[in-house]
Amino acid sequence: MWAGVFPAVTTKFTKDDKLDHAEMERCFALQMDAGCDGIIVAGSLGEGPMLSHDEKLDVFQTARKVAGKKPVLLTINEAGTREAVALAKRAAKAGADGLMVVPSPIYHTNPEETVAALSAVAKGGDLPVMIYSNRLAYRVDVTIPIMDKLAKDDRFVAVKESSDDIRRSIDIVNAFGDRFDLFTGVDNLAFEALSVGAIGWVAGLVTAFPKETVAIYRLMKAGRRDEALAIYKWFRPLLDLDVSTYLVQNIKLAEVHAIGTNDRVRGPRKPLSGARRKEVEKVIADALAVRPKLPKV
Repeated sequence: MWAGVFPAVTTKFTKDDKLDHAEMERCFALQMDAGCDGIIVAGSLGEGPMLSHDEKLDVFQTARKVAGKKPVLLTINEAGTREAVALAKRAAKAGADGLMVVPSPIYHTNPEETVAALSAVAKGGDLPVMIYSNRLAYRVDVTIPIMDKLAKDDRFVAVKESSDDIRRSIDIVNAFGDRFDLFTGVDNLAFEALSVGAIGWVAGLVTAFPKETVAIYRLMKAGRRDEALAIYKWFRPLLDLDVSTYLVQNIKLAEVHAIGTNDRVRGPRKPLSGARRKEVEKVIADALAVRPKLPKV
């Protein structure tokens, strides 16, 4: 159902902490113009847990306006199943193409609870679902046995694999073949995941560097591995910024320098400052100084 580069877009705020729809529309359009294949809103990078349900749906509508016929997914990352199901229903009514569903980030469910919670959300929204498996950030491992149970429900169509273990991607392919659309969700494992069977990339640094991200993906799909690897080697220090407690601030700071936006975040986060900011800005500046010329794909 889904494949390609799906940016996990950032949420833009005004100086008085309201949603900045005009700036989101501009930034989202850069993703579409570069050839991205869909949009995912209100995820970890989109500061979803800091947004109200109304705000999440407002961000979705802005993305929907920009994406045209390309799919837009809303992330469900609620603490409670009741709230998750309620948001899934609202997303369906709003016209979402699908949901990316995270197990509760507050209560760390056991396998039985994980299956029950994800199944309830899928049933409530009655939309195609991308399972978000991220045991490092959310401390709930959506394992192969759990996926096997969820596979009985046709609404589960994809997996965003973010376990930080490339062997898991191969395990999913071996266990399920093409039953799930396999996406990688770890920026600095993307080349490796695309090499072993992933057909999509839920990307973070793409929001600052959309053309480079799309080029890597398309070159890999065209069998032009060496050309993709050359870009990936350049990109790698930037991609490492995605694997951090400060991924939101890191990537928004990259956006400041690469696409001329701001790095406002919603509390309790604060923009990077001091030595940490200088360190990240050096990574960005060093990369921009030797930005590669991209081949035609």
